[in-house]
Amino acid sequence: MQTPDLFSSPQPEASPSEQRMAQLRSLLQHHGHQYYVLDAPEVPDAAYDQWFQELQALEAAHPQWRTPDSPTQRVGGKPLDAFASVRHAVPMLSIRTETDTESTGALAFDTRVRKELELTEDAPAVEYVTELKFDGLAINLRFEGGVLVQAATRGDGEYGEDVTQNIRTIAQIPLKLMAYAQAGVPEVLEVRGEVYMRRDDFEALNERQRARIAHGDKGEKTFVNPRNAAAGAVRQLDPAIAAERPLSFFAYGVGEVRGTLAVSTHMELLLALKAWGFPVAELTSTALGADGLVAFHQRIGALRDQLPYDIDGVVYKVNALALQQRLGFVSREPRWAVAHKYPAQEQITTVLAIDVQVGRTGKLTPVAKLAPVFVGGVTVTNATLHNEDEARRKDVRVGDTVIVRRAGDVIPEVVGVVPESLASATRSEMFTMPRICPVCGSTAVREEGEADYRCTGGLFCSAQRKQAILHFAQRRAVEVEGLGEKLVDQLVDAGLIHTLPDLYRLGFTALATLDRMADKSAQNIVDALEKSKETTLPRFLFGLGIRHVGEATAKALARHFGQIDAIMDASEEQLLVVNDVGPTVAQSIRTFFDQAHNREVVEQLRACGIHWPALDAASNAPKPLAGLTFVITGTLPTLGRDAAKDLIEAAGAKVSGSVSKKTSFVLAGTEAGSKLDKARELGVAVIDEAALRQMLENTP
Repeated sequence: MQTPDLFSSPQPEASPSEQRMAQLRSLLQHHGHQYYVLDAPEVPDAAYDQWFQELQALEAAHPQWRTPDSPTQRVGGKPLDAFASVRHAVPMLSIRTETDTESTGALAFDTRVRKELELTEDAPAVEYVTELKFDGLAINLRFEGGVLVQAATRGDGEYGEDVTQNIRTIAQIPLKLMAYAQAGVPEVLEVRGEVYMRRDDFEALNERQRARIAHGDKGEKTFVNPRNAAAGAVRQLDPAIAAERPLSFFAYGVGEVRGTLAVSTHMELLLALKAWGFPVAELTSTALGADGLVAFHQRIGALRDQLPYDIDGVVYKVNALALQQRLGFVSREPRWAVAHKYPAQEQITTVLAIDVQVGRTGKLTPVAKLAPVFVGGVTVTNATLHNEDEARRKDVRVGDTVIVRRAGDVIPEVVGVVPESLASATRSEMFTMPRICPVCGSTAVREEGEADYRCTGGLFCSAQRKQAILHFAQRRAVEVEGLGEKLVDQLVDAGLIHTLPDLYRLGFTALATLDRMADKSAQNIVDALEKSKETTLPRFLFGLGIRHVGEATAKALARHFGQIDAIMDASEEQLLVVNDVGPTVAQSIRTFFDQAHNREVVEQLRACGIHWPALDAASNAPKPLAGLTFVITGTLPTLGRDAAKDLIEAAGAKVSGSVSKKTSFVLAGTEAGSKLDKARELGVAVIDEAALRQMLENTP
């Protein structure tokens, strides 16, 4: 790219100051890209600083000509009270994780792809793009007219948080697409990638934090690992604080695109993103067939510890976009991509103490408190011992030197004790699980055939109470927006909440008296509680926290019985008829509803106004929509997406996440996006909510 001409003639319609501001913005954008993205500065820092200060002065004198894509706007804006929720135009789906960390994991993926594509043994090898799996925070960047207008976290894939102000502070992310006026850049472009923190930047940040702590700043802390530091920076309510954290970015894909995107392969897409100003990992490459995948996995594995940033695996993607479309999705995961992890890494450290944690269901878990150790890219200070039998089998004691492993790069665990500790004559006593709950003092019991001890305190136990409320209020359950861990801690500790129904008895006054709770925040919680009263039966069932009843089981129960009363009164034999319910789950459900206080909780929640659309119980009669496949897009007039999905599935149809030639109907509401466009392109029938209800009512 040519350096912008600083002395080009001003346009006749612009004043000299306005023209000069435009020239400075272009100049700073170019040299910022050279410095932060390409690592190839063309001018001294002093020259860049001089131009930056000149632009600041001009913008201060002429604020009407300041633009959102100005480099001066990377750090700006007032601190937020909270992050706004953002609905992704195209869901940010996760990809399947290959748990086989050996070369056979790559072979298995290639075999699945070839099978899905119906390729014969003598057919040419499939071409893949091979990428790094960064250990950071996934971000969606929305550009309109070439200008960054919104940045959002992944969230649950459908809804994320608006973190635009903080993302603007990341120098590697362009505020305006380079060469936007040139052909080939869509009018609307969502770029997806990973915000991360380099290891050297992380260490420097922690050094600064330690210095602040040493100088008596009690509000500061050191960070556990680069990923948490990056995620915490992105979710800072004050962008000025976020700007102090050294964040970086890699682009690896796109979301919604409106306009022409003239690429036919994923690699062409990455090259286009790079041309528009986004950093793309240099180690990204292409590979032919299983052999190419294996070679990449082995090469990156050997380089892993030398990389300037943390990764926890590599990613394989089918390169040809046409083949990606043919392969499609299974559940909410693309068939054309997989994340291939590396074997867990191990380190040695010392056990400082063994504590017992009480979980949401009352499970007591021994946890080894460790001298901090860096394992698999993360500083580990706690490791699970699972249960008493496991702790005694490994003979882990306080003071022992132990081997710690991040199992699957997720859950740190103690693998075993080193021989020198086992031979010591001064070892502490063997661990024994306490027979009372360490939180509430209730009796801890171990059921026959169970490995775990559990607190019998139920809702009396504050540890279970808090987690039960958080589980009930989470997005996948009834969803009470804004009801987070800190607020639940305050409500429980202050004695304002003892059972779930107490949530709906909270008033504005009680909330407003809490520490750091402004009137607006209190009203927001009141409004969120009121909104959460309209839910679905599967969400409500899942939110109750019945042991072994996850989202899929809750949906199966709701479809089969239709009503909560029928589920509460069902015998184990009746429960066993339901798909996804086995003897253990049936016994757990029956045990839960045999407790009078649990039934009372359900009745009180209904009395507080929680309700859901009625569902008809399953029968042996033919399903009216059996054999059909629906896709839901947009906002429906009265039905939530989950409620609509429940109705459709109860009638025998399937609900898919993507539109294809096999789709029977697309159920579209307002603000329908690319799925509606795809339906029209393929000639798939599009219906609204009223048409769906008519189909359900009129079919025999």
